[in-house]
Amino acid sequence: MINELMVCDQTLTKLSVTWAGQYQAFIVASVRSPDDPPQAAWESYIQIAEVLQEHRLEIVHERVFGSLSVEVPIMAARHRALQRFGIPSSNPVTYVQGNPLWGEGLAGTIIHAVSPGSLADVWTITDGEHPCGRGWRRDGSTYLVLQNINGKKYCSEDNESRPVQARRMIERAERILRENGASYGDVVRTWFYLSDILDWYAAFNKVRNEKYGEFGIMPGPGDTDLLLPASTGIRGDTSSGAATTMDLMAIVGEPRSPRTVKQLTNTAQLDAFRYGSAFSRGARIMGHDVSLLEISGTAAIDERGKTQFIDDIRGQVDCTFERIETLLRQEGSELNDIAAATVFVKKPEHASVFWAMAKERGLKHFPAVCVVADVCRDELLFEIDAEAVVRSWH
Repeated sequence: MINELMVCDQTLTKLSVTWAGQYQAFIVASVRSPDDPPQAAWESYIQIAEVLQEHRLEIVHERVFGSLSVEVPIMAARHRALQRFGIPSSNPVTYVQGNPLWGEGLAGTIIHAVSPGSLADVWTITDGEHPCGRGWRRDGSTYLVLQNINGKKYCSEDNESRPVQARRMIERAERILRENGASYGDVVRTWFYLSDILDWYAAFNKVRNEKYGEFGIMPGPGDTDLLLPASTGIRGDTSSGAATTMDLMAIVGEPRSPRTVKQLTNTAQLDAFRYGSAFSRGARIMGHDVSLLEISGTAAIDERGKTQFIDDIRGQVDCTFERIETLLRQEGSELNDIAAATVFVKKPEHASVFWAMAKERGLKHFPAVCVVADVCRDELLFEIDAEAVVRSWH
């Protein structure tokens, strides 16, 4: 199965399931109406659990977007729903404050799941005694996903600066990867959620650039071999109170296996590291039957790194779609191949513009969770990150 989409509309949620070959799937539960958050979570996870059980899938990456004020009851409803189907609920989860359009509640859930067995053994990664990620093997490669990693020093009474926390977060991720037979050089995708991003994004970029330089993946003048991971950097708080929290995916191939990952440049946009943000525009992860395209957080930024369509939400949405479409077409893909996406809007009223414009492009069942959040520039009103599925080049 390649790009086989199943859509199920319920009272509160819309569930999309997109298969990436026979052994992995992306599940997106998007809450579309304001209602009781625990009930929305219960309905979402009952549907998710049914899919997991029917197809014998295990979750390897799980992000929940909702208000911090209702995190406890939402996670309790998740636990009850999964337990009802005999599915473990103790696996790592990243709960990010991604407020829904109506203010407070649950916006939705995005899950990457794989089928365990001879083609994909799955295990839990721990940091000490704390579960912090999942690992699995497929097509001769080892995949590692770390979740909810931050640099806050819980035993310290000092009010540590945000850059110090960011540096410690990246160093902690590197340590955990080393303990699991990988390194930061194997990272192909990151998701950074920053508290009050507009206040300190430049300082965050400085820390990231410095650490990536130490890891040997920061491009120098004239470098043509791009090693930077695809990435999202967006406003998002977590209940830890950390200044920033990250998820990542790393891939380690067999010593003599063909290269599994290709970092992508978008011909319609300036590479982000050219203006101080250390990430690639995307990454292609090549498997035996299908490839996954990791699309970095993309907004209305042009070939010179300048923001386009100031104060024009329709212009920014249209420009963003065009930028993503250009990147996908470079890889023989299209917008309909997107399996999971997060849509970030600066104002709630921008969401209806996005959905209407998606429908105009034939994306009636676009598998996305839409949240209200600041993007990395104050004048940016809209951003999308995504994962797409396309037939492998092999």
